[in-house]
Amino acid sequence: MNKLANFINRINEQVGRGVSWLTLTLVIIIFIDVVFRYYFEETAAWVIDLEWHIFAMIFLLGGGYAYRHDKHVRVDLFYAKFSEQDKAWVNLVGATILLVPWCMAIAWFSGEYAQLSFQIKEGSPDPNGLPARYIIKSIVVIGFLLLLLQAVSVILNSLLTLNRRAE
Repeated sequence: MNKLANFINRINEQVGRGVSWLTLTLVIIIFIDVVFRYYFEETAAWVIDLEWHIFAMIFLLGGGYAYRHDKHVRVDLFYAKFSEQDKAWVNLVGATILLVPWCMAIAWFSGEYAQLSFQIKEGSPDPNGLPARYIIKSIVVIGFLLLLLQAVSVILNSLLTLNRRAE
């Protein structure tokens, strides 16, 4: 179980580190867009599409990384004071009952959505927008699968923690 959890952690670590470079890319693109918009009074639909595509990629592909490093949104009113065993129980139940089914449902339904988009070769509805909108729709599936994998890692680590405590 530990080897599988570590393997999943490495996947999300590598993806997260790679995706972090998209943040710099997004800042540069937005800066150039702002300069062109305010000084030259020009912008392009494809640039605006690119900005939100990159933002979506950062958010979606970085979800598993954030969860891996426990940087996700959670109300820590009680959790912070819990013992390691109690935290393991909360993580186990939360990931198993809430996160895993949610990730599976989103990945499944967004997969169908992305497949349809790919079949019709969907592009931006804006003139001169980015073609291949199915790419960003596929990123939704990949992002939720990465989050699902990380949920499996959390479940495995919780079970290991509870097992060590039982021994």
